Amino acid sequence: MVNNNAPRIGILAWEGGLVPPGLMQLEKLKGNSTNVESYDYPVLIRRVEGASAETIVLNPDEAVLQRMVSVMEEMIGEGVKAITTSCGFNAIHQKRLADSVDVPVFTSSLMQIPFVLRTLKEGQSVVVITARKASLTPLHFKNCGVAASDPVHVMGMEEWQEWEKVLDSKVPVVDMDLIEKEIIEAGFLAKKQYPDVGAFVLECTDMPPFARAIREATGLPVFDFITLVNYVNEAI
Repeated sequence: MVNNNAPRIGILAWEGGLVPPGLMQLEKLKGNSTNVESYDYPVLIRRVEGASAETIVLNPDEAVLQRMVSVMEEMIGEGVKAITTSCGFNAIHQKRLADSVDVPVFTSSLMQIPFVLRTLKEGQSVVVITARKASLTPLHFKNCGVAASDPVHVMGMEEWQEWEKVLDSKVPVVDMDLIEKEIIEAGFLAKKQYPDVGAFVLECTDMPPFARAIREATGLPVFDFITLVNYVNEAI
């Protein structure tokens, strides 16, 4: 008999002890990738030893990648039908992770970009709002099916002071209201800098709690980690 309450989606998350206080605050918000209340269906969240901002965002680590594969295999053994990750920068590992197991693997909300572009009229573009523009490379986009010639612009949140505190392990508390204000400001700035923008894609899996605010403030569609996971969940 099929257990309809068993998790179908597995989520690879950063090691608990390596998550900065500000990021832990974000994880408590509904809409965050590692908050089970973000989903209308059961998910299986597993922390990966050594996974952190340092080993995923700043300096992708081969040993952590291999641990991710091992955890995925364990998840599949428990009945998971598709696997994602709690950080969009894992896009750099998309092909290798997908090739390592026999269930669908979708590492990043950036994978929605080709779809979103096809929904827009000629001359419109997509703006990606990312946690750190400096770390988002052409390879991340290539692995998500985004061509170098595609009309995609990137807005990095490292330019905003409160957001920068999120990944600082020395900062005990960040202002969530100010974080939301900064992300909305980023959306407005993107519309000013790129008048052809037709939609936003939020790279960071900590940003979906603010997607509605961006959508209402800018009047544009916002695609994020949650829209992607919901889509895949329906498919499986």
